[in-house]
Amino acid sequence: MTAKPLKRVLVTGGAGQIAYNLLFRIATGEMLGFDQPLALHILELPEAMKPLEGVRMELEDCAFPLLKEVHIGSDAEELFGDVHYALLVGAKPRGPGMERGDLLKENAKIFIEQGRALNSVADPDVKVLVVGNPCNTNCLITMTNAPRIPRKNFHAMTRLDQNRAVAQLALRAHVEVSSITNMTIWGNHSSTQVPDFVNAKISGKPVLDVIKDHSWLENEFVGTVQKRGAAVIASRGKSSAASAASSAIDAIKSLVTPTPRGEWFSSGVCSDENSYGVQENLIFSFPCRSKGDGHYEIVDNIPWNTFLREKIHASERELLEERSLLEGGVS
Repeated sequence: MTAKPLKRVLVTGGAGQIAYNLLFRIATGEMLGFDQPLALHILELPEAMKPLEGVRMELEDCAFPLLKEVHIGSDAEELFGDVHYALLVGAKPRGPGMERGDLLKENAKIFIEQGRALNSVADPDVKVLVVGNPCNTNCLITMTNAPRIPRKNFHAMTRLDQNRAVAQLALRAHVEVSSITNMTIWGNHSSTQVPDFVNAKISGKPVLDVIKDHSWLENEFVGTVQKRGAAVIASRGKSSAASAASSAIDAIKSLVTPTPRGEWFSSGVCSDENSYGVQENLIFSFPCRSKGDGHYEIVDNIPWNTFLREKIHASERELLEERSLLEGGVS
């Protein structure tokens, strides 16, 4: 058999905990397929190059058959060259006393630069997944600064939220996680996100027909999913690096694997005039499906009840506020 052409995968924040949980799984073929040769391009800040060199050595020492090249560095223009997939993991964390607007502006500097680098040297059909928070607005900034790349190629990772919601429903219903389908996360990857139990299914049946406690669904379930990241930090003392890395792999796999008939996955993508009435030019999480070619379509005509509508509009307002805090810098 003829080997597939090499795919180049970029990961930023390469010396961080999420990347450390991510890179080795990519190198095994778990993300793009166990017959797909690849090259890793790993970006870090100049002061983190020594630990990144250790990561590079470990990748070499694993002798992954599919991993043909490893490139590391701190220059985005050099590292982003010809990449087919870009997982933007590195972002500035919120510091003590830092207002949300300040955080957005600090991250804007990072993602403006990375968007411009993608625009300049990446493959013209590169698929971009922004993991670094606040990921929806960071993704918007990146997309706006990469006009050469189709807007539909940009994603903010809400797959972790989807996976968290699936796990909570499975625990409550005492079923396997594979029994939960059609879970949508609407809106922002934040505490305003909306895990949609109204349209999700358990073993093919509506969740509302299986879990009769609607108060639990509207309150404890939704609240647990919205605040799960903070709960992990409170318990572990660190952010959810392993589950974030796993969900990033799931997010890309959903693009490169055909979506089963009648199902969908969640991803933060650019809203347009046909996106459930959500204001255009927001990175907003919708239900999506893919033919397995790396592209997607938003699944339409999924109904909202009053509970969902109010929550989704609140998440939309938050994203509009985030965009306005940047004082037009990404519009």
